[in-house]
Amino acid sequence: QVQLVESGGGLVQAGDSLRLSCAASGRTIYIMGWFRHVPGKEREFVASITSTGFRTDYADSVEGRFTISRDNAKNTLFLQMNRLKPDDTAVYYCAAGRRFTTRQSEYDYWGQGTQVTVSS
Repeated sequence: QVQLVESGGGLVQAGDSLRLSCAASGRTIYIMGWFRHVPGKEREFVASITSTGFRTDYADSVEGRFTISRDNAKNTLFLQMNRLKPDDTAVYYCAAGRRFTTRQSEYDYWGQGTQVTVSS
């Protein structure tokens, strides 16, 4: 019903910026979110945005550095990441759901992820 494909990851140095994109097929009326995963750790919430972009939510660890946005006309979700830190290194996933929540279990659709590596 909904397919999501992330892109924009790469290898950068601490303090650099990177913008991730998530191209969606199907309807774009869902709550959208970004999550990240490091091997050996739990997948964690990064940011979310309502269907119109009116409300956003961020994890404390990225507040003030990351910005989530969406362009529904282009069926695309973005995550602008500034002042990157080595701790931001992870595989980043976009997700779609029908509830404005930080809980990954309540998102229905997931992309395959894009790797972000931040060197010190």
